[in-house]
Amino acid sequence: MFALTLAGARAALRARQVSARELTDAYLGAIEALNPRLNAYITPTPELARRQADAADAALARGEAGPLAGIPLAIKDLFCTAGVRTTAGSRILAPFVPPYESTVTANLLRDGAVFLGKANLDEFAMGSSNMTSAFGPVTSPWTRTGDAAPLVPGGSSGGSAAAVAARLALGATATDTGGSIRQPASFCGVAGIKPTYGRCSRWGIVAFASSLDQAGPLARTVEDCAILLGSMAGHDPKDSTSADRPVPDFAAACRRGVRGLRIGVPREYRSDGMPPEIEALWQQGLAWLRAAGAETVDVSLPHTKYGLATYYIVAPAEASSNLARYDGVRFGARSEGGDLLEMYENTRAEGFGAEVRRRILIGTYVLSAGYYDAYYLRAQKVRALILRDFTEAFHNVDALLTPTAPSAAFPQGERMDDPVKMYLNDVFTVPASMSGIPGLSVPAGLDARGLPLGLQVLGKPFDEETVFAVGAALERAAGFAALPALRAGG
Repeated sequence: MFALTLAGARAALRARQVSARELTDAYLGAIEALNPRLNAYITPTPELARRQADAADAALARGEAGPLAGIPLAIKDLFCTAGVRTTAGSRILAPFVPPYESTVTANLLRDGAVFLGKANLDEFAMGSSNMTSAFGPVTSPWTRTGDAAPLVPGGSSGGSAAAVAARLALGATATDTGGSIRQPASFCGVAGIKPTYGRCSRWGIVAFASSLDQAGPLARTVEDCAILLGSMAGHDPKDSTSADRPVPDFAAACRRGVRGLRIGVPREYRSDGMPPEIEALWQQGLAWLRAAGAETVDVSLPHTKYGLATYYIVAPAEASSNLARYDGVRFGARSEGGDLLEMYENTRAEGFGAEVRRRILIGTYVLSAGYYDAYYLRAQKVRALILRDFTEAFHNVDALLTPTAPSAAFPQGERMDDPVKMYLNDVFTVPASMSGIPGLSVPAGLDARGLPLGLQVLGKPFDEETVFAVGAALERAAGFAALPALRAGG
């Protein structure tokens, strides 16, 4: 049963080869067995999942099933879920139970999905390792050859990626602000797409950086991601940044092929110190696409080198503004004090972890009088130049191919004492986030120690179909079949 992809499970459910209840019970059993070791879920929801599975079986029997009827999913604990605790990985939201459903999860429920539980994440989605969660780190189901040291799954959507890789869910929701879908997808050997900014509603998602946050799926295959995105996407009048555009048949695009496409190779993504095996995989990916009928073209994105620095001005500034609402008054945890000001100070000091406090302080600084023009305003101008680079490149090419991350997964705690080194994990993913363009990570190979490496496909705004076509072609050529040691059914 655990060998089924999401697409395969959907076909099996419709053929009545397996029931939604059987499928759900299998995944709940896997969560019970493995989650104590992986910590991929903060809040499993077995009773809710079984009720939803029974409803899916009834809909299937009536011939009224939605496109995701009976499909068991993990929901990143950044999406508000009505009646189910939503923590954002933070102590300050530990008691928060939303009375409403996020638009993305409501869309999935509309289509019949089954929610297995809320997946762990870096606190308020701030991190590249899933080490900053107030509910403990997520452990990757992968280990290095000859080394049992626990590894990070990537972040911030590490719980979602680990759950999919370990067969604790058929797919998962995730969010990407600077690479938080694509980097954990690469680390965990699964597929993940950050769609164009505005493709999925942000309503009901706990905000980190509002001009960057975007929901997307993680799943085992490119096609599975396409199926999930088809349900998650769509215009939402409750979100002013939601794009009023039709949702294409993303899954059909996976079968298009790449013959005649021009694939750009940005020279600036050859970073200093990039491991030779990542460069070799990148070249192999380009060779696979040429063999499938595409043409590869060198392009330049000269302002890419400023992407990371710009991101770490814009994102903390928006985080500082968004997180001002957590004051102990309206919702979430409260720490008492002698007066109102002391209550604010105690609530925020005790409720936020070190990384969140660091980013709030950075953001407050760059927005302060005397520094706003020098930092935040200048960063927004550079951001416009980064987008212009991509726009000009896409005049000549249909998509871009780059590595997803500058390394494979690393041991837990290895980079925690050096925030700058940790931030460098996002060097290849941040420029697309700053520009709002879609980016897909595809598992394409293993490093010398047996850990997954991903390739990243970047596309034009709202052209996820071409991104899926290129990603599916890479997936077919790579034939990635490696599995982590720690997984259900293994």
